[in-house]
Amino acid sequence: MPRILIITFCMLCAMQWSLTSANDWENPQIFASGREPARATAFPYASPAEALGGDYESSPFFMSLNGKWAFRFSPTPDKRPVGFHDPGFSTAGWDSIPVPSNWETEGYGTPIYTNVTYPFPKNPPFIDHSDNPVGCYRRSFELPSGWDGRQVFLHFGGSTAGMYVWVNGHKAGYVQSTKNPAEFNITEYITPGRNELACEVYRWTDGSYLEDQDFWRLSGIDRDVCLYSTDSLRIFDFFANADLDRSYTNGELKLETVLKNYAQTPAATSLEVSLYDAAGKRVYKNTRRLNLGASATTTEALTAKIGKVRTWSCEDPYLYTLVLTLSDSSGRVIESTSAKTGFRKIEIKDSRLTVNGKPLEVHGVNLHEHHQTQGHVVDRETMMDDIRTMKRHNINAVRTSHYPQSPLWYDLCDRYGIYLVDEANIEAHAMGSVPWDRIDDCHPAKRPEWQAAILDREISLVERDKNHPSVIIWSLGNECGNGENFHAAYDWIKERDSSRPVQFEQAGEDRNTDIVCPMYPGIYQMKEYAARNNPGRPFIMCEYAHAMGNSTGNFQEYFDIIRSSDHMQGGFIWDWVDQGLLTKDENGDSYWAYGGDFGAYTHTHDENFCINGLVQPDRTPHPGLTEVKKVYQDIRFSSTDPASGKITIENHFHTRNLLDYDLRWELLMNGVVTDSGMISANVPAGQSKTFSLPIKKIDSDNSNEYFLSLYAYTRKGDEIIPAAHEVAREQFALNPSHPRQLKITANLTAPKAVNDKGRWTVSCANGVTVRFDSVSGMLSGYSVNGRELIAAGPEPSFWRAPTDNDWGNSMPHKANAWRYAAKNRSLKSFEMTSEDGNPTVRAVYRLPDVRSDYHVTYRIEPDGCIKVTSSWQAGDNEVPELMRFGMRLDLHAGTDNFRWYGRGPGENYSDRNTASFIGIWEGKVADQFYPYIRPQETGNKSDVRWASLTDTEGYGIRIDGDEPLNVSALDVLPEDLDPGMKKHQMHNSDVRHHRDRVFLYIDLAQRGLGGDNSWGAGPHSPYRLKDKSYSYSYTIAPLQP
Repeated sequence: MPRILIITFCMLCAMQWSLTSANDWENPQIFASGREPARATAFPYASPAEALGGDYESSPFFMSLNGKWAFRFSPTPDKRPVGFHDPGFSTAGWDSIPVPSNWETEGYGTPIYTNVTYPFPKNPPFIDHSDNPVGCYRRSFELPSGWDGRQVFLHFGGSTAGMYVWVNGHKAGYVQSTKNPAEFNITEYITPGRNELACEVYRWTDGSYLEDQDFWRLSGIDRDVCLYSTDSLRIFDFFANADLDRSYTNGELKLETVLKNYAQTPAATSLEVSLYDAAGKRVYKNTRRLNLGASATTTEALTAKIGKVRTWSCEDPYLYTLVLTLSDSSGRVIESTSAKTGFRKIEIKDSRLTVNGKPLEVHGVNLHEHHQTQGHVVDRETMMDDIRTMKRHNINAVRTSHYPQSPLWYDLCDRYGIYLVDEANIEAHAMGSVPWDRIDDCHPAKRPEWQAAILDREISLVERDKNHPSVIIWSLGNECGNGENFHAAYDWIKERDSSRPVQFEQAGEDRNTDIVCPMYPGIYQMKEYAARNNPGRPFIMCEYAHAMGNSTGNFQEYFDIIRSSDHMQGGFIWDWVDQGLLTKDENGDSYWAYGGDFGAYTHTHDENFCINGLVQPDRTPHPGLTEVKKVYQDIRFSSTDPASGKITIENHFHTRNLLDYDLRWELLMNGVVTDSGMISANVPAGQSKTFSLPIKKIDSDNSNEYFLSLYAYTRKGDEIIPAAHEVAREQFALNPSHPRQLKITANLTAPKAVNDKGRWTVSCANGVTVRFDSVSGMLSGYSVNGRELIAAGPEPSFWRAPTDNDWGNSMPHKANAWRYAAKNRSLKSFEMTSEDGNPTVRAVYRLPDVRSDYHVTYRIEPDGCIKVTSSWQAGDNEVPELMRFGMRLDLHAGTDNFRWYGRGPGENYSDRNTASFIGIWEGKVADQFYPYIRPQETGNKSDVRWASLTDTEGYGIRIDGDEPLNVSALDVLPEDLDPGMKKHQMHNSDVRHHRDRVFLYIDLAQRGLGGDNSWGAGPHSPYRLKDKSYSYSYTIAPLQP
């Protein structure tokens, strides 16, 4: 853009933003009124014992307002019921709505999913009045007995996006920032008996320009609402920094306590600080006598040395309980409060992030708040499901993308051991994001009128969550540009809390980030930073390995680089959960909806770009999560000579000895376990040891194939990870892979071929009959004693149903010539000859779509086995790269017992198979299909030596490759999963499941999945099919009881 146009645009922005609006929700300098200062999550108790128990909902000073509220939805502000907050206003005829909830998931308005583009016209700070729904809420309450004369506070955990609050008709205040709490002192507004609470919630505000996150745009009061009361003298806030000394063994408790006196007279009081261990034993006590002036606020600082504490980490999340108690001059308890805390030290040393002095490898995921039916309202059991699944898959860290999440999530992460990068509720992606866009002087990151709003969000983040040991890093926001406002935010946080690093992806390597935390860096960028000598800051990717659909390819390659350099320390996969909303189609079938699925709407949407998870919306794991678990494991195995039995076991835990685990080894010959044993591994944390396993010497003639598999299992269980749970695995090939041919029965009569008007019949031993059609050139029949084993084929196969990553790098268009290349083929020649007495068919097809020929040869052995060889050469033609090179063989329905010798048991691909071990596996055909929310390629098995399909009686076929194959057995075709040239709205409920055939794909190779991103990056070069010629062979054998 010419410089003069940029200057003109900035001047217009400045003029626009200088305009004032009569509406608070269109003014970036008004984001809160009447709201109490931000503070840590804590509630008052009547006694120290109650505070130690920590059940704040049972406190006599707490009252939940969750439940049914009266509700009226208005599509625009001018249609809202003005004056509804008046206590005399009748809500007769209003609906009721649960609080917390999102009103869109309750049937009001439209859920909108968009990634970057704002769901309203971009004209900051203004909002389109013709499309800004308003939700009006009313409920009544009566104060508990015993609250007379006390200060009463109204607490909202969060509301989207702007909310006015009235109590008994009096305006208590206004608040924006959807994911931060807001409290109001309503003491002057309440009355004895019945009280009326009214809230007016606007879907969009000027604050929505700072909330452009990649998630469903949902509205309403979507976090807990409660009342609590305090004495006129109260513990307003406290900051407990449970640090360690330089030895990392002794605790240093640094406590700041804010006391507030609401009375008009001075008050004498005492503050007791007690610290209890997990068994309830008090390990520290301090009492101070204080005098507070009238209407005064004071801060008391305390530092305590506590010897030989048990430290907190993700492996051993040991918690102490801090109890603070205020008493009057006579010793009467005024109130107590409490918080869990854990002693740990977070540092950056020698360019590495350390926890308790030990470098941390971040095995992270990004997490949006998402529930399949409740939208942004996530219940405790769903959170527990997430923690259980994360911990069982070696995930140790979560980035709260891209906002502070429910306080309960932090409590659970404290308790069960998940490291958190706690992120401020700021994203202005559509206004420009580094490094993709130019951040000019019009951007909120730089405009002074936005600074207070940005700082307010940062302050709310830190003040609410400062006492959680699980929070080890603060994040300034996501895709929101960088400028003076974020420099100011960084400076404020570093001044307020020096115990934690601050990261900011938008800063790159600017001064306002302690960690270089890019998103989706290229391999070249990672290698460049890895090669630096002491760069000063660790490299931890805030987003990588985009897990959209069938993805997570080349994940091991990331960690090959990460583990090559001390200051490369992992990252956070995008992301944890598919953000699908459960709904039903016109036939009543359930499916998970994504962007654009809720009818024609005036706003933009980004289709299924919200379906990026490692688990489905109901928390069912994707196949790719198994690969993540393997790569993330902290017990690792290596060997330079595995055939000798010498294996090095590396313990990358920080606190655990491997004696806590059962380690098992297995020796496999041709996929069958022939020997096994246990390893007693006394390997302390951070160390390694080499063991000699008593495996037998393998055959020197390589007549058999041997693998050594190793596993580690938990010895003891708990409520998160059960006993005997596998935490680590590895497999080593002990001798070179080699083709294993089917043994041909000797001394059999040569097969006889008979031609009947172009239909060839070959009669073999054992009652096997093979038939060919000279018109199509195809195998047309394969039977044993009259029992037909195949339905059709084999025929060439070059196409797969595109994955989301394929769509992202335009493969459906780039490779479109291959889509119907097999279907559009024409037979050029067909001949039946005899080679060494064995009938041999040669067929040549013309592939007009790619201007080349395809060759296939069938050699029929005396026992009825068929050796198939297919080949293709592009010649001088320029052709696009292939999706796959193979053949498809159709079998009759019921031939659904699938068995194979290769990688398994789950779905795996050439660039996602390190967790899938070589072995003999079996399953039903129907179970090979994974129901990705947007249908796509599924079910592949890589490195397959042989595979068989049989019916319940044992009739079927077996395939043996001359080299390892890619094989899948499904009851759907690619066209069932492929919408064509345009990525239409398509769901699993649209797929024609359970066709009356079984489709066996026998591939030399299939394109890898990729996973660097889903908007351009393809699989890495070794996993692509770019050659101009391919050839392979396999053998079909008949099976019978």
